[in-house]
Amino acid sequence: MQIQDTSSNTLVRAFQSFIRMEAAGGILLLVCAVIALIWANSPWATSYTDLFQTLVTVGAGSFAISKPLLLWINDGLMAIFFFLVGLEIKREVMVGELAAPKKAALAVAAAIGGMIVPALIYTMLNFGTETASGWGIPMATDIAFALGVLALLGKRAPLALKVFLTAVAIVDDLGAVLVIAFFYTEQLSMGALGVGALFFVALLAVNRLGVRRTAVYVILGIGLWVAFLKSGVHATIAGVLVALTIPANRLIDVPTLAERVRSVLDVFTRGAQAGRHKMTEEQQDALHTMEDALEKAEAPLMRMEHALHGWVAFGIMPVFALANAGVALGGDVGAAFGNPVTLGIILGLVIGKQIGVTLFAWLAVRLGLAQLPGGTSWRQIHGVSALCGIGFTMSLFIANLAFDSAAVLDSAKIGILSASLISGLLGWFLLTRQPATSPAEAVAEPEPEHAA
Repeated sequence: MQIQDTSSNTLVRAFQSFIRMEAAGGILLLVCAVIALIWANSPWATSYTDLFQTLVTVGAGSFAISKPLLLWINDGLMAIFFFLVGLEIKREVMVGELAAPKKAALAVAAAIGGMIVPALIYTMLNFGTETASGWGIPMATDIAFALGVLALLGKRAPLALKVFLTAVAIVDDLGAVLVIAFFYTEQLSMGALGVGALFFVALLAVNRLGVRRTAVYVILGIGLWVAFLKSGVHATIAGVLVALTIPANRLIDVPTLAERVRSVLDVFTRGAQAGRHKMTEEQQDALHTMEDALEKAEAPLMRMEHALHGWVAFGIMPVFALANAGVALGGDVGAAFGNPVTLGIILGLVIGKQIGVTLFAWLAVRLGLAQLPGGTSWRQIHGVSALCGIGFTMSLFIANLAFDSAAVLDSAKIGILSASLISGLLGWFLLTRQPATSPAEAVAEPEPEHAA
């Protein structure tokens, strides 16, 4: 029983650490978005455009790839972001909220509703026009911004509510990945796609062979990314596919690890008692034994996710925001809000998310397919549904894929930024109407860890 409690407390602490990092990353994301807007509307606006259109070449000769800096960010750095998304999806399915059927059903239903209704609203306003291709833009939820708002609420947002929002956002990310793969793909090059398939098979093979070296997956993953870059399938999808091949199992369990650590400590304790200050050969061997045990006790998936999370939250996503949030507002900003693209995105994210997330979650509970998280209410679920309208990162990403016209893309960005601001303020207002939770409600007991 004590072991299970320890495991539960570890999961709680790990998730709270995740929330703090996401919240801090969301603040930095907001700062970079504001800087981009000010820069793009300042006397130095030309330098903003010139910087991200700078041609950058990697490689040499026939193996060289030349792209503007903006595309290196959107196709290259964001592939790492999508790799992290893939790791989070796999982890949630195996040992997280999506591993428990009824909790998973609630998150899946809410996310599906939060994707379908906004897409329908946008399509209704843009049906039969060239801008109808932007229907995927209001489907997205930005987990960093949304958790950042929840973090500001303190005890008014119980841990169970934050876990629910995270699970919904992760399912939403999976939906966005599928939408990008199937609906925002250019004309395919079957030769390059075939090469990509070979790299993917190689990744699956090394996984089955039990290879746990990060370098092997990095090398094969780069090959898959280059193949997808040339194939017409968006290169960021390679990041998700690589993530799915990363081993998620531990080679030794906790009791075995504890036993090996104790044996190593015994070796050093004996040395200390004997008054030896220099490390002996026996102690060197003991250290190698501990290093090997620690490596086998941690799944490569968890190790990579932990290593990348800070780089993505504080590096890649802010750079993406800086490169993509800069939109020249011009003299007649008010006219943009009458544009069906801008209006469709705003109504889809602000109204559609609230209706879709809350309605589909309610139906799932009503039908007995799911249950509400402990310590939460339907009013809080509604507040979270408003926060789901913060679409920022993924919405901007899809907008870049959906529209070639700079004018239409600017209208989409105005819609995304406006909707994200409105949704954040509305979600914060709705959730501040709720009473503060008790300590017992604030730290809900999580499910014990499943075997990977």
